[in-house]
Amino acid sequence: MRSVEEHQRVVAGLIRRRAPITVALADSLGLVLADDVVAPLSLPGFDNSAMDGYAVVAEDISTATAERPVLLPVAEDIPAGRTDPLTLTSGTAHRIMTGAPLPQGATAVVPVEATNAATDTVEIRASAKPGQHIRRAGEDVTSGTTVLRAGQVVTPAAVGLAAALGLGELTVIPRQRVLVMSTGSELVPPGTPLQPGQIYESNAVMLAAALHEAGAEVVASPTTGDDVAAFRDALTRHMRDADLIITTGGVSAGAYEVVKDALGGEVEFVKVAMQPGMPQGSGVVDGTPIITLPGNPVSALVSFEVFLRAPVRSAMGLPHPDRPRRTAVLTEDLTSPRGKRQFRRGVFDSAAGTVTSYGPPASHHLRWLASANCLLEIDEETGELAGGSTVHIWDLT
Repeated sequence: MRSVEEHQRVVAGLIRRRAPITVALADSLGLVLADDVVAPLSLPGFDNSAMDGYAVVAEDISTATAERPVLLPVAEDIPAGRTDPLTLTSGTAHRIMTGAPLPQGATAVVPVEATNAATDTVEIRASAKPGQHIRRAGEDVTSGTTVLRAGQVVTPAAVGLAAALGLGELTVIPRQRVLVMSTGSELVPPGTPLQPGQIYESNAVMLAAALHEAGAEVVASPTTGDDVAAFRDALTRHMRDADLIITTGGVSAGAYEVVKDALGGEVEFVKVAMQPGMPQGSGVVDGTPIITLPGNPVSALVSFEVFLRAPVRSAMGLPHPDRPRRTAVLTEDLTSPRGKRQFRRGVFDSAAGTVTSYGPPASHHLRWLASANCLLEIDEETGELAGGSTVHIWDLT
């Protein structure tokens, strides 16, 4: 059987990064910058007021106190957005709002709270130092400065900065576009009355959710029965917009294995020394990488975690593509099949540094995986683990 590490290398080698694209700011959140962003202008672009108050010459109010205010006539009213150039004459004040351009000649802004808020003659009840409550042009960003670096994830703050600089677009590494196909004649969509022998389809929606959580885009998630022609038709119709294809089901050793039957010449089907998730496949269909996962739901999602999540994130340039690996103290005795790496569902208590296996190990027990917060990894050479042993876990939180 193929080792886990070998199959990880095979899968990672198939998943390719897309060429950078330029997108609108609204579509850039969560993506990774492909190029540095250089400021085309300074921020602020002009000297402006940091407070609602009065623009003054600081020397004019050097003696002002609450008991002996300085009286100044209000010569102008400057709201934010006023565009005509103004000059402040010594011995006068301009009422000014936060963000409004500072008039020429003003050397300080007095907060409205330190005045009587008048609009004709204002009482200045506190002195001010030169430069007080003034935002100087370029004190945040100087034109020509690199403000965002290639490889940086676009955050809301990065979007805000780009917008403040007048940039409507950013060049980013695009999301991986993934086609997810679930197979099995027993599968029906939720909301359909179940006939004897039928089950609701869950793998495609589950893997689509895992891909979205990893940052990828799902282009389609069709379900097909165990008919080779229908499977190939659905694959052909949906794959044209995909960078990666993931199938689930139809890869075991029995009859009616539709993925094996349809893709035997294009996909290498192997057994990987792991539990759950032994039957796996990988290859290229018409130039598009395809990874075939087993059909049991726990096997499918564990296989995604072990083989696909990290290379998909890496192909988008996202940081920390791997799940955090930790060590924990096992709270119970466990057995594991020798010769296979076992991934057990677990509950990790980070405060205590302990882990407890959660639910049966069989690959159809999805309920337990839905409530687990880690995968407990037991290597191929270990058949028994005693409580108190130190074990490795994959943190799924």
